[in-house]
Amino acid sequence: MLQTATPTPLLHPATRAPMVTIRTAKQRDLPALREMIAELAAHHGDAAAVTPENLERDLFGRMPWITALVAEAGGELIGYAILVPLYRAQQGVRGMELHHLYVRPGHRGTGIGRHLVAKAREQARMAGATYLSVSAATGNFQAHRFYESENFTPGPVTGMRYLQTLA
Repeated sequence: MLQTATPTPLLHPATRAPMVTIRTAKQRDLPALREMIAELAAHHGDAAAVTPENLERDLFGRMPWITALVAEAGGELIGYAILVPLYRAQQGVRGMELHHLYVRPGHRGTGIGRHLVAKAREQARMAGATYLSVSAATGNFQAHRFYESENFTPGPVTGMRYLQTLA
């Protein structure tokens, strides 16, 4: 049976750990979610142009485009994962891209990322996906080790990706 939230104790020395809940994002989460997206972008040397309005459209609009999972502890969002549908037409199979995975610095190393990945797997399966895909920058060896420890199989990216801006 599907659980909507996964409680996990968060470990802090000398304090009682608040329970962590992994759940789908709600509209009230948009400002904190946008803030964490900006933190991840800054970590990679990028600027985040996304607004809470963009996120509202893409998560809760007439045609939702993405799914966001959030990790919450003590009423604060401490991490998130964003999922985007994929399709392999030649095989007729659905997949899901783990587009973003982020845990705030003070909560890293506590298992929150692993719980977000587990919930992402569950969400992808519920959507009928037969695979979960994720990418990491070439030199991001910590991410490589993490994803491999989560049973993702590394594979090279081949070919060029072309982009055309639509008006």
